[in-house]
Amino acid sequence: PEVVNGRTHKATVVDLSPWVEYEFRVVASNSVGIGEPSRPSALLKTKAAVPVVTPTNISGGGGSRSELVITWEPVPEELQNGEDFGYIIMFRPLGSTTWTKAVVASVEANKYVYRNESITPLSPFEVKVGVYNNEGEGTLSSISIVYSGEDEPQIAPAGASALSISAAEVEVSWQPIAWNRHTGRVLGYEVRRL
Repeated sequence: PEVVNGRTHKATVVDLSPWVEYEFRVVASNSVGIGEPSRPSALLKTKAAVPVVTPTNISGGGGSRSELVITWEPVPEELQNGEDFGYIIMFRPLGSTTWTKAVVASVEANKYVYRNESITPLSPFEVKVGVYNNEGEGTLSSISIVYSGEDEPQIAPAGASALSISAAEVEVSWQPIAWNRHTGRVLGYEVRRL
C-alpha cells in the first residue's frame, strides 16, 4: 500500500475485489522503522458489481440420444462479485444464426443438459457460457464446439467370417464400422456364439 503523509488521518484503498469482506490495520513508520500494527478494523464488505470473469473449460458431449450436454468449471465465490449468482448458457447448431439461451440459477452448477427429440446424434453445436448476479450479466466465454449425444450403432459389422484354429479355438473377423454421424464412435465389438 501507498505510504501516506504523517499529517493525514485517512486513506483510500483501491484495487479491492467487489463483494468481499476486508479488515484493515494501520502501521506508523518513521526513519527508524515500522511500529506495531493497530488492532484490525471491523469487517467491511465492498459493494457488489457485475461479474467480470467467464467460466473456463467449456466442453461437454456424451449424454443420451437427443441430448446436448454442456459442462464448465464453476466460478469461485470470491470472483462472483455479488448475490444471486448463476450461469447463462448460449448454444446453437453449427452454421445456424439463432442462439438458444438458458439460465442456470445455481452457484455450484457445472453442467446443463438440453433435451430435444429433433437433435440428431453427434451434431456439432457452438456453445458460450457466461455469468450473472443481481448487478447484471457479465461477458460470455469464447465459442466452444460441443457434440450432441450419440445413438447406438444402427449398422451391423459386415463380412463376418470364422476360421477354426484348433479343437477349442475359432478366430472371428469382420469389417469395422466406419465413423459417421449415424454410428458415432465405435468403442468395441461383441462376438456372440450361436
